[in-house]
Amino acid sequence: MPRLEYPTYLDHIRTESARFRAALADCDPAAKVPTCPDWDAADLLWHLAGVQLFWAKVIRHRPASPDDPAIGSEDAAERPASYAELLDAFDDYSHALATELERADPEAEAWHWSGDLRVGTSYRRQAHEAAIHRIDAELTAGLAVTPLDAALADDGVAEALGVMYGGAPEWGSFTGSGETIGVHLSDTGTRLLVELGAFSGTDPDSGTTYTDEDDIALVDDGADPLATITGTAADLDTWLWKRDPALLPGKGADDRIRVDGDRIACEKLLAILGQPIN
Repeated sequence: MPRLEYPTYLDHIRTESARFRAALADCDPAAKVPTCPDWDAADLLWHLAGVQLFWAKVIRHRPASPDDPAIGSEDAAERPASYAELLDAFDDYSHALATELERADPEAEAWHWSGDLRVGTSYRRQAHEAAIHRIDAELTAGLAVTPLDAALADDGVAEALGVMYGGAPEWGSFTGSGETIGVHLSDTGTRLLVELGAFSGTDPDSGTTYTDEDDIALVDDGADPLATITGTAADLDTWLWKRDPALLPGKGADDRIRVDGDRIACEKLLAILGQPIN
């Protein structure tokens, strides 16, 4: 569940989108994105522009899904030829997203891939989308990375663990093992509990079947944790999204991401979190 007020998420969408745009405004369009090596600056700019336009349409046509003719009948956005036009398109699409969200009741029904079918889910997800890609933009432009807001990063850790890595889709199921690991956010005081387990199910779209795949779930309570992972909210959020190669879990006093406790439980969790988010 979202942990911030919805107007706060909207403020972050606007602020982080503006920082993203400012970082890329004078950047070489061909500059490589170090955190997404297959992209250059122009690709990154078009990616977030397209994401924000997509979700603006979803909110505008709520509760229609992307397959609904109400959305499909709108002309698809075509990537502009010039970098200046890309910047203009981003301005338009980012404004559209913020406008549609501001007009909508966060509790109103709206399609979302996560299964949480509320407008508020897009408030939350798009705030984090903009923040993480703003980091990408600053790294691409060779700028100092603006620190993540601690409260937003705190929520980002919960979203990454509970939705992006955890959270079984309706066509599958999670079976917990009873083994838990605590995640402690040292600056905000938040303590989260992750349960190890297995996921099974068959994706109706791709037909892919998963059988007892290692998985996690964010839980409200459970057995005493076998291990803990500790770091600031910003460091943990950045680490989970693999946006800083210097953030490596370790057991030393100077390690910004510190791991303590049962070695096997830690290795299981770190193997799951080492996979790409898709």
